[in-house]
Amino acid sequence: MKKNNKKRIIFLGVFCLLLIIASFLYTAVFNDARFIAPMDMSEYVFRLKDLPVIISGILFTLYILYIFALLVKAVIINRHKETEAQYTRILNPRFGYCGLFGLFGFLGFWTYSVDKTVFPFVFFMFFGFFGFFYKGKMSNTFIDERYKENKIKAQITADEIAFSIIFIATLFLGQGSLMGNMEYTLIAFVISVALSIALKMFLGMYLLYHYDNDCIDGQCNESGE
Repeated sequence: MKKNNKKRIIFLGVFCLLLIIASFLYTAVFNDARFIAPMDMSEYVFRLKDLPVIISGILFTLYILYIFALLVKAVIINRHKETEAQYTRILNPRFGYCGLFGLFGFLGFWTYSVDKTVFPFVFFMFFGFFGFFYKGKMSNTFIDERYKENKIKAQITADEIAFSIIFIATLFLGQGSLMGNMEYTLIAFVISVALSIALKMFLGMYLLYHYDNDCIDGQCNESGE
């Protein structure tokens, strides 16, 4: 990623964060803490004073989607390059910090209490980006037959585990409403699927790193063969 793009991402992130803080302070002081304190959205009536919080929320959502789109684009481009390259691309392990975006998933408990919105729970998928730490540690690794076999093995293992969790969650939650509430059932299912996807992404990179370094279940091949 070019330095200009990194600076742009950081600048937009800081801008959105400051805008959210400012809008929350504004609504807390001048707008009866609307959107901060729990409110019944079925009785919601628009006010001009609501605009700062609404705009900051929309811009923050667009920023998250922008980050996600850049990451997806980077993954697609990198996979295309890896099919022709002899070495894995160089990636800074600090990209693993992108997994912290998964914490925004906890906003779903707040938005659900405010207006029954469950979409923020989808952000739990971002926990999977912690796997970029291990992908970064494998930068410039020679892509030989052993590496390809380990990659396939890691992906299959990650897929099986993630699919098993989704299968169990579907089987359990499909029995009926959770705690007598269908909305809780939906929330539990969304969280289960999002975390399963995150686990698949993380395990795919984590297991590849350990397989390729002859480190399985804490037993490493010290001979390097």
